[in-house]
Amino acid sequence: MPKLLIATTNAGKVREFESLFRGLGIELVSLKNIAGYKEVPETGATFAENAWLKAKGYAAQSGMMTLAEDSGLCCDALEGAPGVYSARFAGEIKGDAANNSKLLSLLENLPVNCRGAHYESHIAIATEKGELIGACSGRVCGVIHPEPIGSGGFGYDPLFFYPPFQKTFAEVTLEEKNRVSHRFHAMQKAKVILVTYLQKSVKV
Repeated sequence: MPKLLIATTNAGKVREFESLFRGLGIELVSLKNIAGYKEVPETGATFAENAWLKAKGYAAQSGMMTLAEDSGLCCDALEGAPGVYSARFAGEIKGDAANNSKLLSLLENLPVNCRGAHYESHIAIATEKGELIGACSGRVCGVIHPEPIGSGGFGYDPLFFYPPFQKTFAEVTLEEKNRVSHRFHAMQKAKVILVTYLQKSVKV
């Protein structure tokens, strides 16, 4: 069975990948399984650039086919912020709660029609030699709720209110979230890229 390194240590992301890739016939490995790896700096100006930097960098270190994803929250009223800085919005080691608190303070007193936001996900897949197999993206639109609700999900999920569900992403099950999430849309495209690549590899 071919192995695919998912270039993250984020347990929440890994669970989503496992759920979305179930039945694909690929063994998923996370960075926690790679001894002594060196973190690849996310120096790109966009999600797409960061995804490719990580895919190429971790493939070179592990010698494995690697999927890297960069994603985040983009708020209309903040001109797309926190964007590529979503994970470290409140500082390098502050964490989800601090990020959410900072976001709420910046959007304080804004009416609902000014609290629009979207999650965006970009994926890059590299061969074990660090060559690009393919790249794709996905997004989901919602509204920033004035206070955190729910105990599920991770990141900004307690604030990300999804109108079709009338709930935040932290209030729904993983299965419900996966049906509509930015990562789901990107991963569906990534599945096609992977299956096509693996089929070609078998024929060669």
